[in-house]
Amino acid sequence: MKNKVIITVAPTGGMAKKSQNPHLPTQPDEIAACVKRCADEGASIVAVHARRPDNQATCDAAIYRDINARIRAVSDIIINNSTGGGVDGDMTREIEPGLHEIMFAERMKGLDAGAEMATFDAHTVLASFGGREILVNTSPRRCNSMAAKFIQTGIKPEWECFCLPHLLQDPLRLISGGFDKPPYWINFVLGGERGFQNASPYTPKILDHLVAHLPTGALFCVSGIGKAQFPATTHAVLAGGHVRVGLEDNLYIAPGELATNEQLVAKMVRIIRELGYEPATPIEAREMLSLRQLGA
Repeated sequence: MKNKVIITVAPTGGMAKKSQNPHLPTQPDEIAACVKRCADEGASIVAVHARRPDNQATCDAAIYRDINARIRAVSDIIINNSTGGGVDGDMTREIEPGLHEIMFAERMKGLDAGAEMATFDAHTVLASFGGREILVNTSPRRCNSMAAKFIQTGIKPEWECFCLPHLLQDPLRLISGGFDKPPYWINFVLGGERGFQNASPYTPKILDHLVAHLPTGALFCVSGIGKAQFPATTHAVLAGGHVRVGLEDNLYIAPGELATNEQLVAKMVRIIRELGYEPATPIEAREMLSLRQLGA
């Protein structure tokens, strides 16, 4: 759809704490209320991470269903549940001193809550947080298992890529094998190189290089981590792509000034409009992504 930009808001994530930013929504009622306000500002997809009552990370399907139902009661925004989970809570186990793993079986529970979309991290990375190394192991065999679950649930994948091999290896293998149907939705996450081994920083050359390798029939979204959020997303719009903003990726609206999700979405909308584009509505985003319209 010409001159329409899909804005994803990622309000919570699986790593940030309320102690870092008190505006971070973690509980179902907080998340739903925040998502409603972000949708009113112009977001058309929400990337949902679930948290337990103690604010630690989970992919518990019951908690996801609660969040999803509360969101759907107040908004027609597209719901995208995470299969990444987070770095604490239900998600991790220690496999040797100083080395933890985000458990694959827990991640898969994110596909059991009836979302329209879900993240598909078809790669293995090593994250470093709070003095711990945390392995996210998505081997080719596990990718195949995830693909089967996506097919079973009818959920559309968001291919999350931190560098070029994350696109060219298992995602393209599965796409070429007929697992996903166009338009493929590919999210380039840039600027996380300090926390994730093999993650790419944002530079104009790096993003252009990634875009040049997109498969035919793909739409792309860009998520910029920290101070890369608005340079990377502005570049994405100019390159014909779509954008993600939110406290999952960036806690600040300006140097030293803590953000709200609503502020980040509103700033993105202003940038989009300054560049001559308009934010897509959820109805328009569903059409662009070939998702079924609500009630259809």
